[in-house]
Amino acid sequence: MEILFFLPGSSLPDEKAFHIPNLDKMIHVFLFGAFVSLWCYYFYRREKSAQVLKIIFFWIFFLAVFNGVLVEYIQLYFIPGRSFDKGDIIADMSGASLAYGLSNVKLLRTNI
Repeated sequence: MEILFFLPGSSLPDEKAFHIPNLDKMIHVFLFGAFVSLWCYYFYRREKSAQVLKIIFFWIFFLAVFNGVLVEYIQLYFIPGRSFDKGDIIADMSGASLAYGLSNVKLLRTNI
């Protein structure tokens, strides 16, 4: 996932080629949602207590959001042809939040 975020701007295809508005944001939501979902599922399958899983799920969410913000700053200062985009951070947080919420709902339903 990180490789795509660190490619120089000249290596990326022209956005006009896709003709889908906000495709970039949808990809961010999907990638960060998948990241959080898959890691939460991994730890869920390890059969830990609900209290421990809540803490682990939160840290996975936090690391995903931190990663999304960090990537934007790295793009701004270190990757030629890339820029900082608050919309990408919001999309990253949205995907991570959705997956985090769904993971906690799943956890609550199985421990009732």
